[in-house]
Amino acid sequence: MLPFSIPSAGLWDRLKAADKPIVLYGMGDGAEKILRVCTEKGVPIADIFASDEYVRGHSFAGFRVKKLAEIEALYKDFIILIAFAANYDALLRRFDALDAQYEVYAPDVPVVGGGLFTHDYLSAHEQAYARAYALLADETSRRVFADTVRYKLTGEMRHLRRCETPKAEAYTEILKPTPQERYLDLGAYNGDTIRELFSFTGGTAEYIWAMEPDPKTFRKLAAYLETLSIPFTALCKGVWDRETALRFGGKGGRGSVLDEAGRLVVPVLPVDGLLQGETVTLLKMDVEGAEREALAGASRTIGACKPKLIVSAYHRTGDLADLALQIHALYPGYRMYLRHHPYVPAWETNYYCI
Repeated sequence: MLPFSIPSAGLWDRLKAADKPIVLYGMGDGAEKILRVCTEKGVPIADIFASDEYVRGHSFAGFRVKKLAEIEALYKDFIILIAFAANYDALLRRFDALDAQYEVYAPDVPVVGGGLFTHDYLSAHEQAYARAYALLADETSRRVFADTVRYKLTGEMRHLRRCETPKAEAYTEILKPTPQERYLDLGAYNGDTIRELFSFTGGTAEYIWAMEPDPKTFRKLAAYLETLSIPFTALCKGVWDRETALRFGGKGGRGSVLDEAGRLVVPVLPVDGLLQGETVTLLKMDVEGAEREALAGASRTIGACKPKLIVSAYHRTGDLADLALQIHALYPGYRMYLRHHPYVPAWETNYYCI
């Protein structure tokens, strides 16, 4: 049995029973995913709107994209499904304002892979979620875990908004990085998380390893690293549980995922093979759904070095429980913290382990 309460009604059942028109807010990959789920679930979408600055008389998924004012003029009352992600203050405040005026949901659909986080899914995996919850080191982590589960079931943003904490808290109160860090950045993007680390270490580290499989993004990463007076190793490769080559989406950002239908073939290798016994003190994994394989390929390194970990826990439907249990199995001595930083949907939900 779960040690926290969950809502009795799930989002998709609520939408199927709705007596108001349902409109989608947003375009792009997220909207396409949500439209597919709505079709599968028999949830009719009446219209699509976008933020005023993006409305240019164009169409999306067969709908003419409207402004909110047009939607308000057409329908007396309606349900809004937010279909894109936001992590900056002005847009989050816009979401909150809509939520105060209308019935608003931000459906949880996985960034990578299939399967929805529903009551049936949670019931089938209840034991794993109870075990993962029991591993958490503080009350904030337990609140984040429970509220993230509630959000995933209902799509209600209030659960996310009330459990978020600034990322700086994770660095200053949990990780406490020093200038002597030997930092391994998996999914290094353009160096943004290296810069983030430096803001807490006085702009330095002892050594940096950085892996980024997207060639275009890697060029930006390498150019940034060349400006530093710190020794580094940068690889245009992905991370996996063994050395091989895999297809890769290569679309940039959230589209940069290992994907059997991807247009690129990229080399991948395990952390244990990269480091060859070198010591790492801080290991970050934000590898767009390959976290399980990345952890498996770092088993010797984690066992020997016991580095501080930053592991993204939001790409796949089962990540919240599965990754906690996998980390614990690799090294039971970790104190495991969970934090959700300001984002809708539940992206930037990370495990911090020390």
